[in-house]
Amino acid sequence: MIEYITGLMSRARAAQKEIEYFSQEKVDHMCELIAWATIQEPFARNLAELAEEETRMGDVESKHAKLMNKIRAGWFDLKGKKSTGIIEEDTALGLIKIAKPVGVIGAMIPCTNCEATQVLKAMNALKSRNAIIMAPHPRGIKTNEKVINEMRKALESQGYPADLIIAMDEVTMDNSQELMKQCDLILATGGAGLVTAAYSSGTPAYGVGAGNAVTIVDETQDMAEVADKIRRSKTFDLGTSCSTENACLVKKEIYSDFITAMQAEGGYLVTAEEKPKLQATMWVDGNLNAKIVAQPAAKIAGMAGIDLPEGTKFMMVEETGIGADFPFSGEKLSVVATIYQWEDFDKAIEMVNDITNYSGAGHSCGIHTSNRDRVLRLSEKVKISRVIVNQPQCLANSGSWINGMPTTLTLGCGTWGGNISSENITWKHLMNTTWVTSPIPNRQPTDEDLFSSAVRSGQ
Repeated sequence: MIEYITGLMSRARAAQKEIEYFSQEKVDHMCELIAWATIQEPFARNLAELAEEETRMGDVESKHAKLMNKIRAGWFDLKGKKSTGIIEEDTALGLIKIAKPVGVIGAMIPCTNCEATQVLKAMNALKSRNAIIMAPHPRGIKTNEKVINEMRKALESQGYPADLIIAMDEVTMDNSQELMKQCDLILATGGAGLVTAAYSSGTPAYGVGAGNAVTIVDETQDMAEVADKIRRSKTFDLGTSCSTENACLVKKEIYSDFITAMQAEGGYLVTAEEKPKLQATMWVDGNLNAKIVAQPAAKIAGMAGIDLPEGTKFMMVEETGIGADFPFSGEKLSVVATIYQWEDFDKAIEMVNDITNYSGAGHSCGIHTSNRDRVLRLSEKVKISRVIVNQPQCLANSGSWINGMPTTLTLGCGTWGGNISSENITWKHLMNTTWVTSPIPNRQPTDEDLFSSAVRSGQ
């Protein structure tokens, strides 16, 4: 175990040493190479097919779309950004900031996002002149190897060291833990146990919190448009995303119109008699049943003994309670959405906090509204890192062509979710910075300038 990881680290460190002082031009060339290589056909289509076959989660079309969009958007975000040498200078303050690499990144790859995650993490690592070793989930070993080999070939084709990107092919829990101990920085994307292990490793780590995205729907929006957005998000890759709408909080006066619009998009409203059967199927001994994760609606319903109309794409479950006694209020990783009603907007905000405090603290929420005051009230009061306005959440949280969020598949959830960062984790988080300070004219103020007269007089 130790010797195997030590060997991988030795290769990665040697490769990283070669690029430690690379110019910005060479750094960007490497990133562009691997982005271009991984969106070519038939490679991208074959990779999406392998990911679906190996993990038995999600669907090929969504995985292919993820590759096509996220990789392009990732390179778009990186292109032209300064990440080597002097990255910032303030002559008035006499400050210069110089970017430095971290070294070797240890990255944990989840099976729910086992096709595009590697490319974005590799681009971010190389942008900051690091090497990266990627440890896949056991259900994604072949996919991990395929995409990493393609990136390595792209680097080698232009004379760059292939060992800047390494796949951990002997996948065990012990090896993953040893990688976390020996690397210089951890990118932990996965379940709560993995993130806890990363934080306990003694190595600096960026972890992510659990998702359980909630969205508020009010009376100011066209319900057909809202339903289209939620359906596209809810069914993308069959609900594997931590950002998909797990709960919809709908204003009572438009509830009927909302349900009708969702049904027109392929939604099925589970009856009161069917709800206990679905719950017993989705949770076993209090834990989410892995067999329903990222599966088609028909398969989940069949397991529960529920007959769905032909063409059903997702299911809706009405709920009033929140917490452990109401499992539908938690993350479901499936094409099942929980529906609540509200009358007072402040109560809706309270429900968002209650739901995310139970499951998904700090991750994200959304709102469909034309009322800017409601957007700001929600954003000020929720303990959430991302508030997504009038967009499909799972397609927006991690960066989109129609918003300004940084592109990533690693979403920090702040201290609410037990994370050090509440940002989308990108190349900026994967470098050290040296501050250079030179003297400036003395700027010390008098107490009269610094403190108010009221405070100085004891008032």
